[in-house]
Amino acid sequence: MKAFSPVARADTRGTKPVLLCFSHLRWQFVFQRPQHLMHRFAQTHRVIVWEEPIFDAGTEPHVVSAPAGDVDITVVTPHLPDALAEDARDAALKSLLDAYVAGERLAIRWYYTPMMFGFSGHLEAGCTVYDCMDELSAFRFAPPELLAREAALLKAADVVFTGGYSLYEAKRGRHADVRPFPSSVDTAHFGRARASAARPADAEPRLGFYGVIDERMDLALLAAVADARPDWTIEVVGPVVKLDAADLPQRPNLIYTGPRTYDELPATLAGWDVALMPFAINDATRFISPTKTPEYLAAGRPVVSTPIIDVARHYGTLEGVKIAAGVDRFVECCDEALALSRGGKAWLEPVDALLDVMSWDRTAAEMLSAVDEAVAAKRLARKAPLRKSYDYVVVGAGFAGAVMAERLAADGGYQVLVIDRRPHVAGNAYDRLDAAGVMIHQYGPHIFHTNSNDIVEYLSRFTDWRPYEHRVLADVRGKQVPIPINRTTLNTLYGLELKTDEDAAAYLASRAEPVGEIKTSEDVVVSAVGRELYETFFRGYTRKQWGLDPSELDKAVTARVPTRTNTDDRYFNDTFQAMPAQGFTRMFERMLDHPNIELLLGVDFADVVEQIGYDKLVFTGPIDEYFGHRYGKLPYRSLRFRHETVDQPHYQPVAVVNYPDEAVPYTRITEYKHLTGQVAPVTSITYEYPAAEGDPYYPIPREENQALFKRYEALALAEEDVVFVGRLATYRYYNMDQVVGQALATYRRLYEKQSAAISTRSVAAS
Repeated sequence: MKAFSPVARADTRGTKPVLLCFSHLRWQFVFQRPQHLMHRFAQTHRVIVWEEPIFDAGTEPHVVSAPAGDVDITVVTPHLPDALAEDARDAALKSLLDAYVAGERLAIRWYYTPMMFGFSGHLEAGCTVYDCMDELSAFRFAPPELLAREAALLKAADVVFTGGYSLYEAKRGRHADVRPFPSSVDTAHFGRARASAARPADAEPRLGFYGVIDERMDLALLAAVADARPDWTIEVVGPVVKLDAADLPQRPNLIYTGPRTYDELPATLAGWDVALMPFAINDATRFISPTKTPEYLAAGRPVVSTPIIDVARHYGTLEGVKIAAGVDRFVECCDEALALSRGGKAWLEPVDALLDVMSWDRTAAEMLSAVDEAVAAKRLARKAPLRKSYDYVVVGAGFAGAVMAERLAADGGYQVLVIDRRPHVAGNAYDRLDAAGVMIHQYGPHIFHTNSNDIVEYLSRFTDWRPYEHRVLADVRGKQVPIPINRTTLNTLYGLELKTDEDAAAYLASRAEPVGEIKTSEDVVVSAVGRELYETFFRGYTRKQWGLDPSELDKAVTARVPTRTNTDDRYFNDTFQAMPAQGFTRMFERMLDHPNIELLLGVDFADVVEQIGYDKLVFTGPIDEYFGHRYGKLPYRSLRFRHETVDQPHYQPVAVVNYPDEAVPYTRITEYKHLTGQVAPVTSITYEYPAAEGDPYYPIPREENQALFKRYEALALAEEDVVFVGRLATYRYYNMDQVVGQALATYRRLYEKQSAAISTRSVAAS
């Protein structure tokens, strides 16, 4: 597939594309997310940072611009008279901005605050980015108009980034393309603290915090910890904002140093035994993902934090991060962290493995790749239907929707409008070139396999194929062994020498445990291979994947994975196993490339349903959503993904390695070059994390869920002019080929019904 490069990449000053960044944070205030990213973007863009205004008595509106060091960044600070009313301020800022960017062709508008959208929303740019690093509306003294301006910015934005997963969960329903980019870290910079001489074991314990001191700080907790341990010195580094410094708790062992520069922080950390994050639990901290967490860890300092959701979520399994609620527990955790800091360094190994994939360089590259995608999607999508009315509107551009649209247009001759809330076609099968030029699957690995010649013949109209047989390894007990379980798995794991299928069958039979009636997923596995293999391979993985114990899940879940007695290490047995030669996205683009098909991408059907006319609707989204969750929400399991590029040709021996151990937060790692056959000096991988909330991926197979679906199905059957098709619309766990087969069968039934109706009318007319 050809890479889109709508945002040009250049190296020489004067020819670089322009990135205009609107930030509420003073450039010289604290070195954080905007500074990290803009410094990296300045390698490929000419960056202009527009700051909040400074109000001067008696001045005329003007701007002061200055270079930000030796990088291609210009910081622009407006100056306004302090007596201006709010409307007049925006008018003055608009005039100053227009004059400053006159003649510029903006590649990117990049917003950190919605408040600046009021005077800049009229500017044209190739892409508009809202990098939402905090929930600013929850902060003290937030302007009352902030929420309204954020709504306008979200409507105008082409892509939305969030500073953490909690914030992503809060914003994802408000825009079609929201992507989480949690805090990253410059490990080399903060690693300088580790190079300093270790603090003497008998030295007075020294604990510290750096950052902005504002309403997010639990000052009472800070005072209580200082009181509980007067022999500890607690150093608090940073500016005091929105608080009166006189209100800060004062103790002999509580030291406020004021702010220090970013360059001074490693030396500051080197003087601490333990790093603290004593955040209050309030509206202002509900969505934060503190950048200091990975910075503290990169400096080799154990961390003690109050239960901030994103800290517990991403770092809570590390020995070096203690999560504590309440004064007593916080002090206990500080004791544990002190012991850790003055002991061995083994706790740093998993820390460094995590930090290795969290660099600001990677984050910046992935963000620019997302910008390219968003601009490419704008070129592909039409923001308004070209026709006033259609024969069919198809909601969803995944397998079910694309197949239905193609058949209705190409075979039926109907005028079809396809709508998808995502800014691209292909649904969850969407693949793309990442910033490193490696083809990845945005929503996790999709491997095509089927036993149906009809489905292969149909899809082959839109793609050539690359033969590929999928293989998966499971990482257990320090070894990587084939899954599904086969003879090689047993020999490797237990040091056996099973030589024949009969040997393996006898071994499995000796471990199998009788189950009276097989009802659950646990019953399926235990009855086939016994409890030890069940607990080694299935229980932990299933609990992570589904959020439920296998004993609570329908037997169909684990019945999908066979157990073999031979040495066949293929994951699937299907007669046809292959990957689209140019990728899934290209296959979908060809499928939907028909004069009778129009696309409306990055748009929610509910937002445009009143603007278009149609005779019939094909709905492929969640059936409960269509009916407004009348009977309650159907339970789905979701996923989140962390895409990384690794500077080596290959990362693992097969495309997918599963991690059944519950202590490992992700279920699997995928390396895509095995799937695509691409050759490149670097490789890209994806960590997959199951989640309770997020986009719906898997219907949860339980009896009560199926009963709830049946109530919605009854409503669907009464909708004469609506066709429900696909995994979400029929609440079934289908493979890709099954969805294609269902869509083709659904179209045939529609065609036959329509033909019968025409025949009946003809007979009546004669």
